[in-house]
Amino acid sequence: MNSPKNNTMTDRIGLLVKTLRTDVPECLAAGAIDMSTGMLLAVQTVDNHPPEVLDLLAAATLELFQGRNVVMIEGIWKERRGVRSEQHYFQEILVNSDNLAHLFIRTPSRDDIVVVVVCRKAVNVGMLFAQARRVVQEAGRL
Repeated sequence: MNSPKNNTMTDRIGLLVKTLRTDVPECLAAGAIDMSTGMLLAVQTVDNHPPEVLDLLAAATLELFQGRNVVMIEGIWKERRGVRSEQHYFQEILVNSDNLAHLFIRTPSRDDIVVVVVCRKAVNVGMLFAQARRVVQEAGRL
């Protein structure tokens, strides 16, 4: 996924989400969330969802990665391991529900942006991780 430098960040995020939606096996939806605001930046889905459901996904993602307890746990683990970095400790989180697998990944160039990929639970989890990581890495700098 090569994006020209003159594309805006919005364009690059939109292309990233579109590529995740098409390249990740069993993918039903993909989105990007800004962790500094909790806002959904882009979404692609096979179904129409009410805006309030998508807003809840963004809010849940923010809580999952940067909720008070998560930040506290990250701080304790970094302290115990002698890590002196401002980088977030949690980079990827997989959540399985009854019918779906939700993979959340911080983008490497902007740790304030998290992408989410929602797949059927029948997805091969190894392929889910491999393809999602490949797409995110190829997206490069946002």
